Amino acid sequence: MKKILVLEDENAIRSFVVINLRRSGYEPIEASTGEEALKLLEENDDICVALLDVMLPDTDGFEVCRHIRASGSRMGIIMLTALSQEMDKVTGLMTGADDYVTKPFSPAELIARVDALYRRVRGVMDGDEDDIVSGPFVLSPRNRTLDKNGERVRLTQTEYSIIKLFMENPGRALSREEILENVWGPEYKGDLKIVDVNIRRLRMKVEDTATMPEYITTIWGYGYKWGS
Repeated sequence: MKKILVLEDENAIRSFVVINLRRSGYEPIEASTGEEALKLLEENDDICVALLDVMLPDTDGFEVCRHIRASGSRMGIIMLTALSQEMDKVTGLMTGADDYVTKPFSPAELIARVDALYRRVRGVMDGDEDDIVSGPFVLSPRNRTLDKNGERVRLTQTEYSIIKLFMENPGRALSREEILENVWGPEYKGDLKIVDVNIRRLRMKVEDTATMPEYITTIWGYGYKWGS
């Protein structure tokens, strides 16, 4: 079964989410507090995707997200945010989330986002492709890893997909729309801002100085490219 953590303190919303996930072939693991969610994560190491509400009675979804990423887990994470909480979307992505869904949301939208992220996390490995070497970086499609100067760079599955796209297209300008379609999928209907926030997060991991990027450069008004 495809296990997914649903962290939501409002019973009505959680029940609505759980019912629709079950109908779509997922096995929801329910939690109403951050503490309960962390305990369930320890007991279920085969959870592939987590849905995390931002506002919780004992903590917030950001802290749970940080804990997941600090543990080294590359599970998919989707934040559930309120319509008025614009900064929550950016904060969630910067703390390691892969995507966000704004309340209120339709079952179709939620399942589409979950399906797309699940495919990225549990999708077919890149097979026998050769390692890609670029400057101090070595990307291994077989292991889905990135090393810089021999040191492992800890990436989420979304970050790995972006880096792979860049390193397969060195020196080529990639539009935000092209990055979104290649990484999130053609069915993704979210904001282009998700690309920019993930690039900011990636720069903090791969650049020597994130504010003076050498590897992921900006093409103003268009998108980004890898290298010169």
